[in-house]
Amino acid sequence: MAKAANHPGGKTGVRIVVAGDRGTGKSTLIVTAAANTYPANVPPVLPPTRLPDDLYPDCVPVTIIDTFTRGEDAGRVAEELKLADAVVLTYACDRPETLDRLRTFWLPELRRLEVKVPVILVGCKLDLRDENEEVSLEQLMSPIMQQFQEIETCIECSSFKHIQIPEVFYYAQKAVLHPTAPLFDQESQTLKPRCVRALKRIFILCDHDRDGTLSDAELNDFQVKCFNAPLQPSEIASVKMVVEDKLPGEGATDRGVNECGLMLTGFLVLHALFIEKGRLETAWTVLRKFGYNNDIKLAEELIPSFKRAPDQSTELTSDADEFLRGIYELFDSDYDNNLRPAELEDIFSTAPESPWDELPYKNAAEKTALGGLSVNAFLSEWALMTLLDPSRAVESLIYIAYPGDPASAVCVTRRRRLDRKKQQTERNIFQCFVFGPKNAGKSALLNSFVGRSCSNSNNPATDQSYAVNVVDLPGGIKKTLVLREIPEDGVKKLLSSKEALAPCDIAVFVYDSSNESSWKRATELLVEVAGHGEDTGFEMPCLFVAAKDDLNSFPMAIQESMRVTQDMGMEAPIRISSKISETNNVFRRIVNAAGHPHLNIPETEAAKSRKQFHRLINHSLMFVSVGAAVAIVGLAAYRVYAARKNSSS
Repeated sequence: MAKAANHPGGKTGVRIVVAGDRGTGKSTLIVTAAANTYPANVPPVLPPTRLPDDLYPDCVPVTIIDTFTRGEDAGRVAEELKLADAVVLTYACDRPETLDRLRTFWLPELRRLEVKVPVILVGCKLDLRDENEEVSLEQLMSPIMQQFQEIETCIECSSFKHIQIPEVFYYAQKAVLHPTAPLFDQESQTLKPRCVRALKRIFILCDHDRDGTLSDAELNDFQVKCFNAPLQPSEIASVKMVVEDKLPGEGATDRGVNECGLMLTGFLVLHALFIEKGRLETAWTVLRKFGYNNDIKLAEELIPSFKRAPDQSTELTSDADEFLRGIYELFDSDYDNNLRPAELEDIFSTAPESPWDELPYKNAAEKTALGGLSVNAFLSEWALMTLLDPSRAVESLIYIAYPGDPASAVCVTRRRRLDRKKQQTERNIFQCFVFGPKNAGKSALLNSFVGRSCSNSNNPATDQSYAVNVVDLPGGIKKTLVLREIPEDGVKKLLSSKEALAPCDIAVFVYDSSNESSWKRATELLVEVAGHGEDTGFEMPCLFVAAKDDLNSFPMAIQESMRVTQDMGMEAPIRISSKISETNNVFRRIVNAAGHPHLNIPETEAAKSRKQFHRLINHSLMFVSVGAAVAIVGLAAYRVYAARKNSSS
C-alpha cells in the first residue's frame, strides 16, 4: 500500500531532544546527522540543529536539541525535555555503565518530569566496542524495554564509521508522526481496544451494502480513499491470501475471509500485521483519512461547537431523535424494549469508549427490571448529554454513523428571558435544580424519578447528581425532565458565578416536612437563590417540595408554608413521601411549572423594596412634572395678560 502523505497528523515540525551522560556521543551524533560527515571537533553543546526537510519521506522538519551534562544545568535540561516531541537517550557502546545509567537515572527522571513522549535508546560509538564481544541488542534491551514501556525502539550506531546515523532520527521522527503506543500493546502483541474500535467504525463505513464484509470493489474504494491508488485484482487476492494464512478457521472469530470478501476479523488482522512489520505509517494513514488524531479520537475540527447565550439550551433535532430510535430498534435484537448492557456496549463499540460509563451519565436514567434501558431511558440519556455537552453528543452520533450533517443534529432553544416575556416556551427538555438542606430528601426525590436505589445513586458527597426521564403530560405530550441535585454545601460555590442560574428552567426546594429547622433552611436557600436570580436577570419559577409526608408535620407547618408561598407569589408546597411511594404527580407539576416561565417566580423582600422605591420615584417625578406644567401654563397666561394690558394702554 502507498506511503503516508506529507505532514501526517497535522504536524508541521518535530522537536527531538538528545540527552545522556557526558562523553556518550550526543553532540557528535547530531553534527554527523546534520552535516553527513564526521566532525573533527565539536563544542560541548550545540545550538538547535535543523535537519534538511527532505531528508525523510514525510518531509516534516526535524529540529534537534542538544543538552548540557553539568549538574548546574539540570534545570535547563528538564525544561528542554518537557518541550520535546521525542527524546533520544544515548549511551556509549564501549561503556556498559552508561547504559545502566539510562535505567537507573534518565528513564526514571523522564517519568518524574512527566515527559510522556516516545523515547529512543541509542548506543553510540559502536566502532569502539570490542569486536570479540558478541552482543545481542534484543537480549540486551529486552529487560529495560519491559520495565519502561515508553521506549519506542533501540538502535546502535557509529558516527566515526557513519553506521545507522540517519536511522536514529528517522525512528525518532517516525515515533512522533506514527506512534506505536496508541495502536499496539507490545507486551500482549495485540491491537489496543481504542484502535480496534476505530478500525471497526472504518470497516462499517466502508461496508456500503452492510453485508458484514468488504467486497473486492469496497476494498478497492477503501484503498483509493486512503492511499489515492487502486488495487489490482492480483493485489486484492494477495491481501486475502495473507489474511487466510493468519485466520484459516471456519468460525465467525477465527476466519478472516469468506465467499463475500474480507471480514472484520481479517481487516483487524491486516492492520495488526502492518504494525508488527513496522509499517505504522500505513495504519496511521487509514486512521487519519477517517478523521482520527493521535489519541484515536475524532479530530477537534470535525466536531461542531454550538454558540449560545447562557440561558439558551441545546436539544437534539427530530431527525437525530428519529435516527436514535432506529438505532435502538436495530440493537434491541429481541424487540422487548429492553436494551441490555451488552447491546448498549455494541452500539458504542465504534466509539473510543461508551460515553455513559462515567458521571454524570452513569445511572442517570431509569433501568428496566433486567438492568437495561427502555427506549425512553435511552433517549433521555441522549437528551442529558445534548443538554450538558452538545459537542460530545454530536461526536458520539458521528461515532455511531449518524448519516446527516452533524452540526444540524442539534438545535439551540430560544432564550429563557424571551420565553418569560412571551409567557410560553417551546422547549422539550427542562432542567430543574434541586436545592435543600442535608437529609431533606433531595437524593430520594432524584432516585424515585428513575427508580434508583440509594445504593446505586451516583451522588458523591462533593459532586452533582443527575436524574433524567420522560414525563407524560395530558394530550400525549412528552417532555424530558433533568433533575440536578445541588448539595447544600455547594450552593455558595454555585452562586459565585453570575450565570449560575442561567441554565435552570425551574428550581425546587426540598425540605423535611417533619423538621422545622429543615423548613427554615429551605426558605433561606429560596431567598438566597431567588435574590441571585433577581440580581442577575436569570429569575426562574420555583416550587417547594415537602418531603417525608408520611411523618408528622412540625407544628404550624401548613400555615407557615402557606404564608410564605402566598407572600412570595408561589404555589403551595407539593407534599410527597418516597417511603410510601406517594409522589403526588410532583414531576408532572414540575414540568407544568417550567412550561409557564412567567409564573411562580418568587419575589424577595429586597425586590419588593426596590419596586416600592421605583414607584415612589416615579410618583414624585409625576408630581414634579405636573407642577412644572402648571408653572409653564401660568407663565404663559401671565405673558398674554401683560401683552393685552400694554396694547390697551
